[in-house]
Amino acid sequence: MTVTELVSYEDALASYDPVMGLEVHVELGTKTKMFCGCSTALGAEPNTQTCPVCLGLPGSLPVVNATAVESTIRIGLALNCEIAEWCRFARKNYFYPDMPKNFQISQYDEPIAFNGHLDVQLEDGEVFRVEIERAHMEEDTGKSTHIGGATGRIHGASHSLLDYNRAGIPLVEIVTKPIVGAGERAPEVARAYVAELRELIRALGVSEARMEMGQMRCDVNLSLRPKGTEAFGTRSETKNVNSLRSVERATRFEIQRHAAVLEAGEKVVQETRHFHEDTGTTTSGRVKEEAEDYRYFPEPDLVPVAPSREWVEKLRAELPELPRVRRNRLREEWGISQHEMQSVLNAGAIDLIVATIDAGAPADQARKWWMGELARRANEQGTELSALPITPAQVARVCALVAEGSLNDKLARQTIEGVLAGEGEPDEVVEKRGLKVVSDTGALSKAVDEAIAANEAIAEKIRGGKVQAAGALVGAVMKATRGQADAARVRELILEKLGVQG
Repeated sequence: MTVTELVSYEDALASYDPVMGLEVHVELGTKTKMFCGCSTALGAEPNTQTCPVCLGLPGSLPVVNATAVESTIRIGLALNCEIAEWCRFARKNYFYPDMPKNFQISQYDEPIAFNGHLDVQLEDGEVFRVEIERAHMEEDTGKSTHIGGATGRIHGASHSLLDYNRAGIPLVEIVTKPIVGAGERAPEVARAYVAELRELIRALGVSEARMEMGQMRCDVNLSLRPKGTEAFGTRSETKNVNSLRSVERATRFEIQRHAAVLEAGEKVVQETRHFHEDTGTTTSGRVKEEAEDYRYFPEPDLVPVAPSREWVEKLRAELPELPRVRRNRLREEWGISQHEMQSVLNAGAIDLIVATIDAGAPADQARKWWMGELARRANEQGTELSALPITPAQVARVCALVAEGSLNDKLARQTIEGVLAGEGEPDEVVEKRGLKVVSDTGALSKAVDEAIAANEAIAEKIRGGKVQAAGALVGAVMKATRGQADAARVRELILEKLGVQG
C-alpha cells in the first residue's frame, strides 16, 4: 500500500507506542582489509585495491585481521558488553553484484561482544539507557554506482558500475535490543544514541566514523504497537541512513507512515526502505529477508576466535576516558550548565575548545570565540567548525592579544576574519591590517579632547552628574579611532577631563 496522507505525529503517538531497533555499521580504520592484505586507503582508482581473497576467487583463503579483532573488543568493552571467550565467523549467503563471493563473512549466533548498554543524554539532560544486543565483526561490500536513472538508484538505471576496493574492509555491526519506552522522544533518542556512539568510536581511535563518507551508517528498524499492548508490530528497516539529522527524520517519518497504514486498516509490510534527504521521506526497497533466508553456516575457512581473559582485561584497562564522563568533567571544570555543554556538543566544538585551552587560552574565552564568531561563520558557510581554516593555537593567540590589551573584541573579530581569509598568523594579520589598539595616551587624549569639543552639550550633562551620557563620547572617540581605542581607557579619560568621578 502506498500512503499519501500521513497521520500527524501527535495523533500517531496518541494511539501507538514506537519500538525501535538500531543497527549501526562502523568501518574500522585498519590499514588492511578484514581477511586479506589489501589496502583500505580512500581515493584509489576503482578496483585497484583487490586480490583473490577479497574478490572470492577459487582457492583463496581468508586470514583474520588481528587489529580489527582488537578494535571490536575495545568497542564491546566501551559498550559495557560481555566479551566471548570463544566465537566464530559465519557465512551469510546472498547474491548481489557488490558481494563478489556471493556470501559475506560475518558472525551470526556467536558474536564476539554481547549484552551491553550505552547511556545517552537528551537535550534537556534526561539520560536514556539503550540496551545493546551484540557487536560483531564482518566485512564490507563493494560499491555499486547506478548510471542513467534520475535518482541514482538501480530502478531506472541503464547500467551499473562496480568498485570492489571497499569489499572486505573491516566492519563492526552494533545492534541494539528493542528500544521501548521512548514514546514521543523516539526520534530524539535515535539521534542521541547514534551521536553518542559516534563520539565513543572516535574516542577509542578505531574509526573516524564520518557518516558523510559512509564510515558509519545506521539502519533504523521501527514498528508500532497499539497503546497498552505488549506484542511488537511488523517492522520496517530504513537502510544506510548517513547523518544524525536523517536518523531523526527517518524515525519520525516512519512513525507517521506506519500509523497511517494501520489507521487505514492495512498491514505494514516487513521490508527495507530508502531514506530521501531532499524530501525527508522513505520509499520501499525490497521485502525483508529473515535470518533463515541467508542460510547461515559456520565459516569453514577460519578457525574460531578465542580472546584470552588476560588480553581482554589489558584492553579494558587501556580504555580512554569515555565521552559522557569527559563531558561531565569538562562541564564542571568550565563552570557551565548542562544546556550550554549540550550546545557545545551539538556544534562539534568540544575538542576544538579543549585544544585552544591547551594552547593557553582561558576556558571562557576559548568557548566564547568558538561558539560565537567562529560558529556564526561556519553556519554561514554551511560547514563544520573543524573545517574552518583556523587552528586552536591561532584562536588562543587571538585570546592572548585581547588579554594583553593589543586587541579589543571588534579588532579581534577582524583578526579572525583575516586568518580565515588566509592572510597569515594573527600577529601578521594585525600588522598588515593595522589593527592594534591605540594605547598611546597622547593620541587618546587628543581624540577625547576633540570629542568633548564637538559635543559640548553632552559634556555639560556629564559634568552635571549624568555619567551614563559618557557612552556617547566614548562612541565618538571609537569612531574617530576606527574602533582601535581601548573603550574602558577612553571612558576613564573622559571622566577625568570633565572632573567627574566614575
